[in-house]
Amino acid sequence: MSINLTKGQKIDLTKGNNNLQNLTVGLGWDPIQQQPTGFLSRLLGNSNNEIDCDATVFMLDSNGKIQRSEDVIYFGKLKSDCNSVIHTGDNLTGEGDGDDEQLLISLNKIPTNIHRLLFVVNIYECTNRGQHFGMIKNAYIRIEDSTNKKELLKFNLSSNFSGLTSLIAGELYRHNNDWKFNAIGDGTHDTSINEISKRFI
Repeated sequence: MSINLTKGQKIDLTKGNNNLQNLTVGLGWDPIQQQPTGFLSRLLGNSNNEIDCDATVFMLDSNGKIQRSEDVIYFGKLKSDCNSVIHTGDNLTGEGDGDDEQLLISLNKIPTNIHRLLFVVNIYECTNRGQHFGMIKNAYIRIEDSTNKKELLKFNLSSNFSGLTSLIAGELYRHNNDWKFNAIGDGTHDTSINEISKRFI
C-alpha cells in the first residue's frame, strides 16, 4: 500500500527489500485555469493556462555537490552516462491525468560516488511568461516499483508556492547500504536549471 508523506518525512525504500532495484519517479502538476484578460488576449486565445514545467535530477556526491555537468539529467540530457537515471521526455503543458514527467531509476547502476538524487521542477521561461507556481495546483512526486507497477509513496506538494519559480520536491539518498526518500517540498526563486545548479557547485 502506498504511503502518503508529509513535508520533511523520510522513509526507507530498500531496507528489508533487497529486490527493489528499479524505480519510476513520477511528477505531476496541473495549471490553474485562468481566463484571458483584455481584448487582444481573448481574440488570440492567449492565456497562462499552458505552463511548461520541467523535471530535473541532480546527481550529487556525499557533500551534496555536482561533480560533473553530465550529472544533471533534464530535457536536454535525458540519460545519465551510467544509465542509472533516464528521463522519459518533456511535457510542455501539464495537461492530462497522471504523471506529467517520469524518471526511471536503476539503483544498482548508480555509481558509488553518487549519494543523492535530487528531484526538482522549474517553470521554463518563467520570467518571460510571467509565470510562477502559484499558477499550479495538484503538484506531487511519487515513486513506484517499476517491476510490478506498485506505488510505494506519494508526496503532495500542497504548500503555497505563489511567486516561486522552482520546487525542490524530494530526494533519494544513501543511508549505509540502503536508499531512503526525503520529502522536501521547498520552493525557490531560481528561474532556470542553471540557476538551481549553482546551489550545488
